[in-house]
Amino acid sequence: MPEWTWEYTGYDPATEGLREALCTLGNGYFATRGAAPESRAGQGHYPGTYAAGCYDRLVSTVAGRQVENEDIVNLPNWLPLRFRLPAADAAPGPWITMEETEVLEHRLVLRLRQGTLGRTLRCRAAGGRVLRVEQQRLVHMADPHLAALRTVFTAEGWTGRIDVESALDGDVVNANVPRYRPLDRRHLTGFQAGTSDPELVWLRCRTRGSGTGIGLAQRTTVSGSPAPSITREASGHRAAHLLQLTLVPGRSVTVDKTVALHTSHDRAISDPFTAAVERAAAAPDFPALLRSHTAVWQQLWRRADLYVPGEAGRVLRLHLFHVLQTLSPHTADLDVGVPARGLHGEAYRGHVFWDELFVLPYLNLHFPEVSRALLDYRHRRLPRALAAARREGRAGARYPWQSGSDGRDETQTLHLNPVSGRWVPDHSRLQHHVNSAIAYNVWQYCQATGDTGYLHTKGAEMLLSIARFWAGGAVLDPASGRYRIRGIVGPDEYHDAYPGTGRPGIDDNAYTNVTAAWVLTRALELVRGLPPRRRQELFERGILDATELPRWEEVSRRLRVPFHRGVISQFDGYGELAELDWAAYRARYGEIRRLDRILEAEGDSVNRYQASKQADVLMLGYLFSPAELAAIFRRLDYRLTDDLWQRTVDYYLARTSHGSTLSGLVHGWVLARARRADAWRYCREALTEDVADVQRGTTAEGIHLGAMAGTLDLVQRGLTGLETREDALWLDPVELPELSECGFTIRYQRHWGIGVRLSGDQLTISVPDSEESAIRVVLPDRTLTIRPGETSSWALRRP
Repeated sequence: MPEWTWEYTGYDPATEGLREALCTLGNGYFATRGAAPESRAGQGHYPGTYAAGCYDRLVSTVAGRQVENEDIVNLPNWLPLRFRLPAADAAPGPWITMEETEVLEHRLVLRLRQGTLGRTLRCRAAGGRVLRVEQQRLVHMADPHLAALRTVFTAEGWTGRIDVESALDGDVVNANVPRYRPLDRRHLTGFQAGTSDPELVWLRCRTRGSGTGIGLAQRTTVSGSPAPSITREASGHRAAHLLQLTLVPGRSVTVDKTVALHTSHDRAISDPFTAAVERAAAAPDFPALLRSHTAVWQQLWRRADLYVPGEAGRVLRLHLFHVLQTLSPHTADLDVGVPARGLHGEAYRGHVFWDELFVLPYLNLHFPEVSRALLDYRHRRLPRALAAARREGRAGARYPWQSGSDGRDETQTLHLNPVSGRWVPDHSRLQHHVNSAIAYNVWQYCQATGDTGYLHTKGAEMLLSIARFWAGGAVLDPASGRYRIRGIVGPDEYHDAYPGTGRPGIDDNAYTNVTAAWVLTRALELVRGLPPRRRQELFERGILDATELPRWEEVSRRLRVPFHRGVISQFDGYGELAELDWAAYRARYGEIRRLDRILEAEGDSVNRYQASKQADVLMLGYLFSPAELAAIFRRLDYRLTDDLWQRTVDYYLARTSHGSTLSGLVHGWVLARARRADAWRYCREALTEDVADVQRGTTAEGIHLGAMAGTLDLVQRGLTGLETREDALWLDPVELPELSECGFTIRYQRHWGIGVRLSGDQLTISVPDSEESAIRVVLPDRTLTIRPGETSSWALRRP
């Protein structure tokens, strides 16, 4: 396949959900899955449309309990365009579907460079008549409220009538995720449908719980058909244009459908219905929309420049495409976070977890305005995080593991095990390490952009509040003289309690404690660097208390990191758990990524075993370079040698089931430096997690945005060792033969268009002559300055 397209041929209901997710089109404001326009939900199809940040809260009865969930809402379907040929007696024939019609050819082509989805369908209808249908779809990247669908009908060797219905359909529910189907899934109510002028129909409704207003308007036009008949109908959940067209051989008929979507969250509108009708009426024709849409995509690709040859590069471009469709420059105007599954499906209910930890490092160096907006999402919810900590008797801020519209903790308390069919307690709300992820993102954004204004204002408020939470929650153990953090859950979600205790949470998770120490250290550094007036303002507002700073210093140096058998312990007592017979379970079940579900179905618990779902301790090697991680351990008065880290990597590599798509990414990243020979296996898995649906069916419920963005950052920072700190670019490239050549352009602080290229043993950095100042580059064996208009290359010294 060409480097800039993804193509699917034939029709396979079993893989339709995967194709629909990977062929989603979006613009950061809303996205629509790549379902066939004539299809309805069911038989493998799911034509979902989602607006960023559009949630609704409903109460359901689960296992005899009232459970409240907030979900991203499947909005009215704007895609429907179905068609039929008359029967032999001129009566209306059946609507053509791929399930009930002889399909001669079917092809989907996702064009990444243009941001469009093309489709070709040839089918044999009643009477042996062959109909060719060609479609082109876009969700407009210039005007985020518009989408368009062009359909071209061609009769092959016959003349006759074709009926076409172009509709807006509000009869939808949230049904993308099978395990959520016992819940209340109908989020839309208050429907009204109508017509405005000969070309427009509209549909309006609202969400049941949040009351968010939604307005859609549709314009349908026809060209190429002699004397077409166009009528309109609108009632209940549906508004449609009904077309009667005449087809003749050798002459195609084109139907263009243009749709506008608004919600009551939008700025500068009186109401979503009026805004949608006015926008649809004023929208340009399809060719003009396509030109402006393509032009913006070309600009995006220039800013997100990434070069990797071969199949790996092709997959990376697809990943970048979906990141940009979920988090585009339009996102900078919205109050939204990073949805873990993109705007591509309903898994995780559209919630925001910690995935910005894997997304922002890439965006910081290409679209810093988007990174800042995503941090603002967290800052607006800081009052909720402060209140959550107060309710637990804690100082500072406790951000929720799952967040949605308003920052309350959306983490479920029960989850369904699809293997056993039982609803079991869920303690994942104890993943307080999300706090450190937010602080890390604040710091990294400010280091990459030089945005000290943000660091001293909103960034300081978040970072210092998180530091207070960690310092206040750490308890001194007199016996060891160390501070301990108890009753939490680390990134490895398998272990949420000690076996047989009945108390949720584990103690001294190494990842949590080390990142907490890092947060406290950065917070102290920030306080020392704040202008005196700003520091006084923080004192007056109660965000900072001078009497706390000595404790921060002490805790940051004396947090406990547990060890056993010469390796870092994932948490206190990990080494005392039973060993699992991995070979036996693989022989019995084959796929054991979700080992927790298998063991629960057997009446056992993964809490009993040294078995991890995903990278936990090894996440430290993802966040910090070897030198920085060793420095953090030194500050804690531990010695982290290369041998100790290597043993730790090997230890957990043998005890991890990789039940998360992020796990392969982290292991590939860490192994590229710790055990290079095995790195490519995990890097390759990270690249194929979604395109090959490695998790067996999960991609159909939404892509894994963190893993996709993480693969981009694997090239950008992982292979080059790129860090942005101390007003310099630090580079320490790693050798990975399968990805030995790569190149990209970054924005660093005030500098635009810095080029970085790695080819074999050669590293090249260029600074365009349009820049006003030089940049400082730090390599393992030298420090140098590159001036505007200069290009510098070095032969790397390999061990």
